[in-house]
Amino acid sequence: MGLLRKIRDTGRVAEPAPPPPTAAPPRAARDLGGSVQVRCVDAGSCNGCEIEIAAAFGPVYDAERYGARLVASPRHADVALVTGPVTRNMAEPLRRTVAAMPRPRLVVAVGDCALNRGEFAGGYGVEGAVADVVPTDLEIPGCPPEPERIVSALRRVTGR
Repeated sequence: MGLLRKIRDTGRVAEPAPPPPTAAPPRAARDLGGSVQVRCVDAGSCNGCEIEIAAAFGPVYDAERYGARLVASPRHADVALVTGPVTRNMAEPLRRTVAAMPRPRLVVAVGDCALNRGEFAGGYGVEGAVADVVPTDLEIPGCPPEPERIVSALRRVTGR
């Protein structure tokens, strides 16, 4: 009985949701209806951004409560989260992945390496930044970006 009393006396301890995003969503986001399927593409990163994306979809930040859900196939995805500089070996697979996504679709460059090649700039195996290979709609800076920034960008897309 002590545990039930403690639960009753403590009440809710979850933090309230942050206020909705004030920035205007990308143009294609308005057509997605408040819920998006997300496909992550590692185009050659160090995996720092992938760890932060995993944290953003984990139980602490829970991006899914704002209408963003991870999917395994680009054919089911509305949004592609692309991390890392695009290597020569990943340029064509990235183009094919984006081409396989139904319209409307968004491409989000995650991390400094995806935006401007970061630490990998000038590397032999680097084709370029994500925007050099496929058109991008949204950018999330940081090395690596915090989960809060990733969730905030996904909230801009879903409007929730």
